[in-house]
Amino acid sequence: MPSLPDALRPPAERLFGDRLELAERFAALLAEQGPERGLIGPREVDRLWERHLINCALMVDAIDASATTLVDVGSGAGLPGVVIAIARPELEITLVETMQRRTTWLEEVDAELGLGLEVVRARAEDLHGRRTFDVVTARAVAALDKLARWTLPLAADGGSLLAMKGSSAAEELEKAEKVLTRLGGVEPTISQYGEGEVEVPTTVVQVRRRAKVTRKGDARG
Repeated sequence: MPSLPDALRPPAERLFGDRLELAERFAALLAEQGPERGLIGPREVDRLWERHLINCALMVDAIDASATTLVDVGSGAGLPGVVIAIARPELEITLVETMQRRTTWLEEVDAELGLGLEVVRARAEDLHGRRTFDVVTARAVAALDKLARWTLPLAADGGSLLAMKGSSAAEELEKAEKVLTRLGGVEPTISQYGEGEVEVPTTVVQVRRRAKVTRKGDARG
């Protein structure tokens, strides 16, 4: 089992609080089963905490306190969806994944850790027009212009897309500008979370979906 490095204990305790033990259990499951089930590479086991768990957990700093529902698109091994569920138990979280072996894994993790997740085997596009969420998350799924087409329609009016990105974030955002505008995306920002806590902060592109303006005569008293 990959133990939590001492240097990462302060951010881990801040992010997971009294649910840190659950995060440790998830790390153990990933280490034991992840490589053989094709969820993570063998080399990732020794750096699960810095490269994956803490990296994903820092995304919760980008989530509005008022949010109640979240969908994680392309959940794969449960990164970041399961990690966010551990850190923010008050959120209703849906994990969307296309591959059967991965949805099976996510369902097993949910049962083992008692997280109360909804696991859906589908493409994000299959949910367009049927479901919306306060927050949509994605990590290492696709370039932002393509990702936006899949994910932004799942954001409720006034909701947000949070896409974890690397050094190419600014370049991807520039290329995706027209697509984002067409899909109702506004206020795109690039933020880094964990500065001063971790060696490599988590870079998140955030795009809000334009809220529909209600005309004065539309609301009923």
